[in-house]
Amino acid sequence: MTQRRPSWTRDILWRLEALGFDVIGLLFALMPIDVASAVGGSALKLIGPLTSAHRTARRNLMIAFPEWDEAQRAQVLREQWENVGRMAAEFQMLGRLTADSGRLEVIGADRLETIRKSGEAVVFVSGHLSNWEIMPMTIANSGVRCQMTYRAANNPYIDRRIIRSRARYGVELFAPKGESGSREILEALRRGESVALMNDQKFNGGVEAPFFGVMAHTAPGPTRLALRSSGVLQPMSVQRTRGARFRVVVHEPIILERSGDRAADIEAGVRRINAFIEARVRERPSEWFWVHKRWPAQAYESPKEWLFRPLISLSV
Repeated sequence: MTQRRPSWTRDILWRLEALGFDVIGLLFALMPIDVASAVGGSALKLIGPLTSAHRTARRNLMIAFPEWDEAQRAQVLREQWENVGRMAAEFQMLGRLTADSGRLEVIGADRLETIRKSGEAVVFVSGHLSNWEIMPMTIANSGVRCQMTYRAANNPYIDRRIIRSRARYGVELFAPKGESGSREILEALRRGESVALMNDQKFNGGVEAPFFGVMAHTAPGPTRLALRSSGVLQPMSVQRTRGARFRVVVHEPIILERSGDRAADIEAGVRRINAFIEARVRERPSEWFWVHKRWPAQAYESPKEWLFRPLISLSV
């Protein structure tokens, strides 16, 4: 079916947004890395709390950490906005945030080397942690053949800029759409190419699995893909160590069970991914992107967190 063309007013707004994107990006690109990162962080630490997304982030913290007092939540919210602002500024200079520059260390690089040498297809999984754009760049720079999936930006002009920017750093992005996109990913796995996906956002109609003790709809795609190929999920995370300096951790692989009950195996894999993401968020709560509505809609309608903590089985 032919995609419907946007109205001329929408197209003009998109072009203006893209122009603003270019101007801000140029300003940051002209600054030293640490200065740009700090400016971006300071700016969003002021602007973020004025947005509706701040209310969502605060509510998410109430759901995830009901035992915290308001001062703890406020501190993490400030640090979260600073991290997001820093990331926005660093977007224009990812090519300078490499291991060779001394701004990036990779823990578990030997695992990436093993994957590269073996040619085995694995499914990389992670979440929106710290500057998550560094993860696909690290995979690409390791020499692992990998399809980097992403959600296309709503503004097509900005989306093209994102794709061109990533290509400069050796990252080829792929936004799967519908059944044809799924087939392309499966074909890549059959060719021995790995696939990288984020798996920490709400996915309506997905598998219900616990996340911070509350059932959350989670995309089964990464687990399903892994079960159809090598049966290996390769989790990774990114940590901000100081300013515009980072640590990428290649964690121990998750070997999925194949019991013969496909639905049960998928649910078990999803639970293990959620447990992995939750552990990373608990370690460094200010570095997760808290503005997504991760839990069911009713969790955002009442201030009483205990209403949304059903009795659940944490067994996998």
